[in-house]
Amino acid sequence: MVTVRREIGAAADAVWAVLADGWRYASWVVGASRIRAVDPAWPGVGAQLHHSVGMWPLELDDTTTVLACVPKRELVLRARAWPLGAAEVRLTLEDRADGCEVVFEEDVCAGPGLLVLPPVRSALIGPRNAESLNRLAYLAEGGSR
Repeated sequence: MVTVRREIGAAADAVWAVLADGWRYASWVVGASRIRAVDPAWPGVGAQLHHSVGMWPLELDDTTTVLACVPKRELVLRARAWPLGAAEVRLTLEDRADGCEVVFEEDVCAGPGLLVLPPVRSALIGPRNAESLNRLAYLAEGGSR
């Protein structure tokens, strides 16, 4: 599991508001290029968002499914990008006096990505997720003003 953390200068409520809006997913997830549809129940367990990964003309259309959800606390997702594979993602929010800390954990759980050695996966996933948390912070901090 690859883990990155970031202190965000907004309350967990503001961060959750971004996470709970499936239409904003491509605004903060590095690699997601667009959202095609969001289940009305998002981010409820079993809900899906339909996204594209990559850039035209090499876009892959696939889905991300909610595996677990504790509002304003935790969101667990299975993100697919077949034929490359799938990853399990866990976002945990913890309030702090001056905002909240977000912990972003991810690892490949299916497909050819499992053939990539863990240190190499970590070198690829870690920086991407750190940038995703930076983008999440910008959206949450901007929206909480």
